[in-house]
Amino acid sequence: MRKSTKILLAIVLPLLILAAIILTQASSVLLQLFIALALAYILNPAVLQLEKRGIGRIFGILIVFCAAILLGMGFTIFLVVSISGELSNVQLNLPGYAHHLYEIAPATLKSHLGIETPDRLSLRLNELIQQARSASPDLLKPVLNVIRQAFSSTVALILAFLGYLIIPVYLFYLLADLPQLKLFLESFIPDRYRGIFGEKLNQVDSVLSGFIRGQLLVCAILALLYSIGLYFIGIDLAIAIGVLAGITFIIPYVGTIIGMVLSVAMALLKFQDMLHPLLCLGWFGIVQSLEGMVITPRVVGNSIGLHPLVTIVALLIGGQLFGLLGMLLAVPVTAVLQVFLRSLADYYRDSEFYRGV
Repeated sequence: MRKSTKILLAIVLPLLILAAIILTQASSVLLQLFIALALAYILNPAVLQLEKRGIGRIFGILIVFCAAILLGMGFTIFLVVSISGELSNVQLNLPGYAHHLYEIAPATLKSHLGIETPDRLSLRLNELIQQARSASPDLLKPVLNVIRQAFSSTVALILAFLGYLIIPVYLFYLLADLPQLKLFLESFIPDRYRGIFGEKLNQVDSVLSGFIRGQLLVCAILALLYSIGLYFIGIDLAIAIGVLAGITFIIPYVGTIIGMVLSVAMALLKFQDMLHPLLCLGWFGIVQSLEGMVITPRVVGNSIGLHPLVTIVALLIGGQLFGLLGMLLAVPVTAVLQVFLRSLADYYRDSEFYRGV
């Protein structure tokens, strides 16, 4: 091995080890950067279109920012109005829910919660719904307590909160410097390898853009389909459950499981039969089949190309090692690794060892 190669390895390996340690100890910062990177991949095509029309990149970014904020506000208002109306329907059906829950609840649980009669249970549930509709600060206290316990100190809590507020800053600089970032990475590659590096970088960019933009569009389509189906089945909170199931499908299969559990629970509470839970399961099964055979192939295409079994294993390993962040990153990281593994496989098949030369 050449002396220069040994020196390079002596420098690079410790840096890689240090980077791995930092990554494991700074998962919250990584999650913020991942969110900013995902948003950058979503908004960058719009910025490029404005650039082609003669608008400067910085000014184009500001235009796209304003449009994205307006769309986000409109979607939020729609959700608030829709879910508020759904909560009103839940209140109308509350006596039936309370009676059914009271019948199936164990006696010890009734005594512990102080719900000796169905009317008391109905009153408790009604209070919870009123708190949810008015966004009562008392309802947020348990959430805030959990958040405080998740961090070791007040300083860490403040830093984590500021980290999420600074995501737009990350996003702005990522959008502004994406062209320079590619040139910066290429500057470290020797000229003799720059061609193959550019090819692999384009493949990685295609994989990441295909996953991020495609997966988010798939999530939006699934949220719409889930909500429509549950609405016509007659499930209360259909829009809330459908949107939640669609959003959490950013982690493959997780959203489907959440939506099935919540919709079946609401169906049992409202209808107290087996037909409507089965209709919910059937609808989720139909939509999931459409997702696998039609929606994802047409929206995402073959840019990812991961086998379902590989996806599941990657999710489990990512969740085991890094929790929620690991599950979010599992599929795109595995897809990027697949680009290099395919190159390694091609190199092996062209080797003298494989050909027996």
